[in-house]
Amino acid sequence: MRIGIYGGTFDPIHFGHLVLAEQCRDSLDLDEIWFVLAGDPPHKTDLLITESTHREAMLRLAIAGNETFRLDRRELTRSGRSYSVDTLQEITDENPRDEIFFLIGSDSLRDFPTWRHPQRIAELATIVAVNRGDDIISDVENIVGEQIAKAVQTVQIPGIEISSSNIRRRVQLQKSVRYLLPPSVEIYISEHNLYTAKPDQS
Repeated sequence: MRIGIYGGTFDPIHFGHLVLAEQCRDSLDLDEIWFVLAGDPPHKTDLLITESTHREAMLRLAIAGNETFRLDRRELTRSGRSYSVDTLQEITDENPRDEIFFLIGSDSLRDFPTWRHPQRIAELATIVAVNRGDDIISDVENIVGEQIAKAVQTVQIPGIEISSSNIRRRVQLQKSVRYLLPPSVEIYISEHNLYTAKPDQS
């Protein structure tokens, strides 16, 4: 199989995440997309992240009905901080015959050289860099270096300007989030009174 690995806090998951996953699935002829829900992400230590039970419930609601999307909980059950290289190593060990594609946004690609063992990630999976909004991905070799660039593919998707942080702010300010995320997730946020605290600046 050809498996896309898409990690994140998904706090909350929204249509931008889902469009990215579906466009990558279609463009790269992937059999499945695995949403790896982050437990203790090392790059978001300064942010208060919603409890994993809520983020998991919203993710399950969002991907329900798409047989090619699945939830992967491994980072929630792993003790300590979760690094992408560890997750990808586990997945490739468990699925040695499958081809793994690691989906990241263009903003993450720019930070990629600072990640834990970036060269090993490039050995474990094809890195799929996807634009954020109208951003055009170029000069990959200058961003990540010649060796890692060989493992990078780019996918251009519709320029959708939606972010989880903006959704959290809008909820806190009692503004509409309709059409920014699935209705089932919007209802869940309302029923569980999520994101009503002071919004962060992420």
